[in-house]
Amino acid sequence: ENEGVPTEKMSGAKISSTAAAKTTSGAATTAKTTTTTTTLTTAKKPLPQPNDPTASVSVSMLTYHEFTVKYAGVVEQFMALESMDKSKEFLLRNGDTLLQENASNYLLLASLEDEMNGFHDKMKLVARQSQIISNIAELAKSLKLHPGNVIHPFFQRMQNKELHEGFMAGVNEFIKKIEIRAVQKKKEMDEERAREVAEEGADAEGTVDMSEIPREERLGPGGLDPLEVFDTLPESMQAAFESREKEQLEAALRAMKPEELEYHMKRCIDSGLWNA
Repeated sequence: ENEGVPTEKMSGAKISSTAAAKTTSGAATTAKTTTTTTTLTTAKKPLPQPNDPTASVSVSMLTYHEFTVKYAGVVEQFMALESMDKSKEFLLRNGDTLLQENASNYLLLASLEDEMNGFHDKMKLVARQSQIISNIAELAKSLKLHPGNVIHPFFQRMQNKELHEGFMAGVNEFIKKIEIRAVQKKKEMDEERAREVAEEGADAEGTVDMSEIPREERLGPGGLDPLEVFDTLPESMQAAFESREKEQLEAALRAMKPEELEYHMKRCIDSGLWNA
C-alpha cells in the first residue's frame, strides 16, 4: 500500500494527461479503517453493481484527459457532498464512474490544488471524499469483490464508532500529507519562476538593440542596412530570425520560389543578417 502523496508537478485537477501521468505513480494514499470482530450481516439479495457493468469497463479504458473531459462534472458533484448518506447514494448511482483510478487521481489533485490556493476547508472535504473512494477500493480488493459490491458494506462499517474513528484518523493523516506537499509544491513553483526570470534577464542582457546603433555602423558587408532588409523579408523569414530556430528558418526557405530565395538570401548576406 502506498502511503505517499503525489510528488510530480501538478497545477490543478484539470491538468493535461501528461502532468497527470506523472502524478499517478505515488498518488494512491488510503486511510485504513480499524479492524474489529464485528460481523457484517450478509445481504440476502445481491448487492448492486454499478449502473452498467459494461460502462465500468469502458470508463476504465479512458485516459486521464479523456476522463476529465467527460466526467469531471460527476466527480465535482461528489467532491462537494458533506453528508455520508448522500455520498453513499451518489456512489450507488455513479459507482461505474467514481470507482476508477482516474477519479481517485482527480480527487487527489483537486485536494492539493485547493490547499495551494488557500481553500483549506474545501480541501479537507475533498480529502475525505478521496479516502471514501480509496477505502472502498481497498475493501473490494481484500474481499475479492467488484468495488460496486462493497459500497453498502463500507458505509455499514461507518456506523460502527470505532471503525469510523479509524477511518477519520486515516483521513487526517492524508490531510497532513496534502498540507506538507502543498508547501513543497509552492516552493518548487517559486523556484521555477525564479529560474525563468533569471534566464529571461540573461537573454535580455545579451540582446543588442540594433536601432540604437548609428546606421553607418550597422551596415553589412554589402552596404545594406540589416533593419531595412529585415522589414522587406517575408513574414515566415522574419519569424524564423526572431525565434533563432534553425529548423524554422530552413522551413521558410524551402517554401520560397528559387528566384525569391536567391533575392532575399543575397540581401541578408549583404546586410549581415546571414553569414555566407
